[in-house]
Amino acid sequence: MSEEAFVNKVIKGIGVSSGITTGKVYLLERGRVAIAKRRIREEYIEKEIQRFRHSTKSAVEELNDIKGAISDDGIRKHAFIIDAHMLILQDTLFLNDVIDTIRAERINAEWALDIVVSKFLAGFEKVEDAYLRERGQDIKYIYNRLIRIMVKGKESAIDANKGIKGKVIIVAHDLSPADTIQLNLNRISGFTTDVGGRTSHTSIVARALEIPAVVGVGNIASLVKNNDTLIVDGDDGIVIINPTKEVRKDYVAKQLRLKSQKREFLRIAKLKSETRDGFRLKVGANIELLAEMELVEQYGAGGIGLYRTEYLYLTRKTLPTENDHYHVYRKLAENSSLSYVTVRTLDIGGDKFVSHIEMPKEINPAMGLRAIRLCIKETGLFKAQLMGILRASAYGPLRILVPMVSGIGEVRTAKTILRECMDELKEKKIRFNEGIKIGVMIEVPSACMISDILAKEVDFFSIGTNDLIQYSLAIDRVNEYVSYLYEPLHPGVLRLIKQTVENAHANKIEVGLCGEMAGEPLYTPILLGLELDELSMNAYAIPRVKKIIRGLEQSYCKELLAEALTKDSAKEAEYMLRKEMGSLFPDDFIRCYEE
Repeated sequence: MSEEAFVNKVIKGIGVSSGITTGKVYLLERGRVAIAKRRIREEYIEKEIQRFRHSTKSAVEELNDIKGAISDDGIRKHAFIIDAHMLILQDTLFLNDVIDTIRAERINAEWALDIVVSKFLAGFEKVEDAYLRERGQDIKYIYNRLIRIMVKGKESAIDANKGIKGKVIIVAHDLSPADTIQLNLNRISGFTTDVGGRTSHTSIVARALEIPAVVGVGNIASLVKNNDTLIVDGDDGIVIINPTKEVRKDYVAKQLRLKSQKREFLRIAKLKSETRDGFRLKVGANIELLAEMELVEQYGAGGIGLYRTEYLYLTRKTLPTENDHYHVYRKLAENSSLSYVTVRTLDIGGDKFVSHIEMPKEINPAMGLRAIRLCIKETGLFKAQLMGILRASAYGPLRILVPMVSGIGEVRTAKTILRECMDELKEKKIRFNEGIKIGVMIEVPSACMISDILAKEVDFFSIGTNDLIQYSLAIDRVNEYVSYLYEPLHPGVLRLIKQTVENAHANKIEVGLCGEMAGEPLYTPILLGLELDELSMNAYAIPRVKKIIRGLEQSYCKELLAEALTKDSAKEAEYMLRKEMGSLFPDDFIRCYEE
């Protein structure tokens, strides 16, 4: 990098925590530690194994020290992330994998660890779901900590709390949860990192503490130096290096507008989600961590439309027990502000977590042995989760959601296993809600087509549009060559949703929608026109969607839907919709004009 500083250099990343901040750079450098790859003689193998064991013990001690030093209540809630890292470090399967590699290959501990971790990461990189893919970062953080201990000795605490004058913006290649928790967050006004995604733990902590953050910026850590000035725009995902006075002035004005907008959104969050002509639509939140519960309440969710349980499986090397499930779900159930909590059963394949489960090699695991298919094959795994949900249901309004159902047989088998769990609990005289509701996710086209049959077997539907759109249109939405075909307003998609809602209501069951489509305000009138009973989305999206709901009449939305269904393509439907919404909500949508 040249000595001459950048001026007004704009870098695009991923906005992961809302808000705008301006401040001086504090560069947090964690240099990559180079590892030696050495063959070792037979007589030194046990010594090398002891060196590896000592490093894992030191890593656990370090993380325990970090946890013990947390004084802020707001940060302490996120210490469970460090607990997950410690569990992996103490897991015998993980330790033995590295030790076996040292013995079999006769190589040094660093090299063996590198081989084992690379194998894990290769599996995570194949995962389509962004949240699950991001869990590979947890393995990387553990790897980096162990390597630093083995190469450099005991890891020192990060020194970003020393020498900070006033509030700063932390710039780093990456931040682990332990790094983030060690920082004095009262002295930090923003984060920006080279890597990371919306579902990284640093992003989750930043959102929970309402600190503006932009991640995945690419190479910002190499472009800035300490005391450079930065603007971090967490809404638009932009970082500006050394902005001029004019640009800073513009962003101060934008910051004031956003603060005013946030106050308005928090006011709207507490209001009813009801149209002007009296149609009530439940609005819930999608979450994956207990730490997000505060945001759920703050942003006005009436319930949890989707609690993803995969985190319980991906942060450990052994399968979660019935008690592990129970303790998490009980905390959800005991939240008195929520009128319902929908717990989705395991929705990944066995190839995504390390366990004793024997998994076949699959060319296309996304359509293979996963979700309910895996749970039916591995009944013990499914029962442990169902028993945990049932026991927790005695403490609040839990309901069960079964994912990736493609036929009636899967539903009936799942219900049989659920009844077996209920019988076991009755025998043991353990309390549970005998009337707990069971629903299915409608995300496979065949489920839409037989939704009239499925509706007779369950208590509710939840339409997962992310997969439904992908499977219906035969496209991989993370494939850059075909992602343009991912069209929520495609007439085929709208017809599938409409048919599902009509069949649900004909059988007097409720139907919700929990895909990303639910949190996009542009689609709100179409979803109102479809007469859905519930929408569930990221908590931050709730006030915006509520604002649109409260500004519309459902009768008008039915007319819009009817018109959208006459269009030949998604592009035509979207143009029509943007034009209408631009007229009705000029402050929220860019107006479309006829050419």
